[in-house]
Amino acid sequence: MKRVLDKRRKRLRRKRHIRKKIKGTAERPRLSVFKSNRHVYAQVIDDTRGHTLVCVSSKEAESGKGNPSVESAAYLGEFLGKRMIEKGITRVVFDRNGYAYHGIVKALADGTRKAGVEL
Repeated sequence: MKRVLDKRRKRLRRKRHIRKKIKGTAERPRLSVFKSNRHVYAQVIDDTRGHTLVCVSSKEAESGKGNPSVESAAYLGEFLGKRMIEKGITRVVFDRNGYAYHGIVKALADGTRKAGVEL
């Protein structure tokens, strides 16, 4: 149990360090990613107003059942990119939320780029 708490504490420390530098604006909002054991969530946030502009999760996107995978995260990124293009958002700042930039997080970012959004 202590190992799990230490992992969570370290991720939150990395998250705070990253968020000191990253701010989402109306012209370039922040794309934030969250992973749980069962699902992946992504939101596009305008930090100046404190509003979520677009959100998507593996629950609503038909990305498959079960635990998240790289393939489902790539599909989720494309799905998010399409929603962002519909709202007129073409450029974002990527917030990996303290997670390492590989696997699911990287696949989601690549899927968003594939849809035509600049990270």
